[in-house]
Amino acid sequence: MPEKKQLNDLFLDTLKDIYFAERQILKNLPKMAKAAQSEELKAAFTKHREETEGQIERLQQIFEMLGKRAQGKPCDAINGIIAEGEEIIEEYKGSDALDAGLLADGQAVEHYEMARYGTLKNWANQLGMKDAANLLDQTLQEEKKTDALLTKLADAAVNRKAA
Repeated sequence: MPEKKQLNDLFLDTLKDIYFAERQILKNLPKMAKAAQSEELKAAFTKHREETEGQIERLQQIFEMLGKRAQGKPCDAINGIIAEGEEIIEEYKGSDALDAGLLADGQAVEHYEMARYGTLKNWANQLGMKDAANLLDQTLQEEKKTDALLTKLADAAVNRKAA
């Protein structure tokens, strides 16, 4: 009979999932910044790329704490969100609605990340991994700030211009 999987196994699998996702996001953010028409949106994507590098480093620290090699496992969710963003870039290039679409896709990414980091932080606490929980919380707070910034940009100008 196969060995029963535990919460620590689920924690590691989910860590691999978000590690893969962050690396895909890191690769994709320059495309988003390049496609954005608004200077504020370009700047937001560029700033978040730098934050993402730090988030990947934190994940690597957690893998190290677990005595595991940092490795990702393919994440269909993030691949789908990124593909939708690429579709928006292609279909709305030159349109006033492009930035609104990019913002919406950026927020879909942030919401996915916030869900993952919130869960991982809770599991780390359950598993008695306080240091990992603190690192995950730092990233969760950055993701929340980025989401709030994207909402502010959307409300301030981008969605009005698109309408």
